[in-house]
Amino acid sequence: MIRCIAFDFGGVIAEEGFQNGMIAIAKEFGLDPSETVKLAFQLVFEARFVEGACTEEQMWSLLRERAGIEASDETLREMVLSRFIVRPWMLEKVRALKQQGYIVAMLTDQAEWLRKLDAKTPFLHLFDPILNSWDTGKTKKDPTAFTDLAAAAGVKPEEILFVDDNEGNIERAAAMGLKTILFSDRESFEREMDRKIFKA
Repeated sequence: MIRCIAFDFGGVIAEEGFQNGMIAIAKEFGLDPSETVKLAFQLVFEARFVEGACTEEQMWSLLRERAGIEASDETLREMVLSRFIVRPWMLEKVRALKQQGYIVAMLTDQAEWLRKLDAKTPFLHLFDPILNSWDTGKTKKDPTAFTDLAAAAGVKPEEILFVDDNEGNIERAAAMGLKTILFSDRESFEREMDRKIFKA
């Protein structure tokens, strides 16, 4: 029986702002978009930025140094944050699930940006618990992040349906006993949600 439905933020609740922002940065500075995205994700995990182990200023400094970009922190931040566009239809889905009695949680690898984004388009009030790597010091690359989620929600891992757009995260969640949906688009997501909840 599914008691908790947990969502990733970027790429699920909102458009994937970090990736889309890095593509925009690459185009702005004449860099290869795919290589820039690859480098950026490598840096945020190597420097443990999303775990709160380095500052945003240090992260941007590393990106400028490694990619050869000349732009201020403020410019780079805006190019990323402006692309985290919250999906209204997804928030409606979350509200409906809460009304049906499900625990609706968030498990995400985000920086302190999550709160800044919430200040512009409130969404965090819809989720409880919220496990953000910036606060927990643990990303979804660590499989115990999923058992931490279960403990925070007060349910068993097998009672969670986890939605993420990253295949690696989905594989780790499934290995820890969670039911999963790999998000790719609205139509397939809604079809899978109906199937899994009905089946449950």
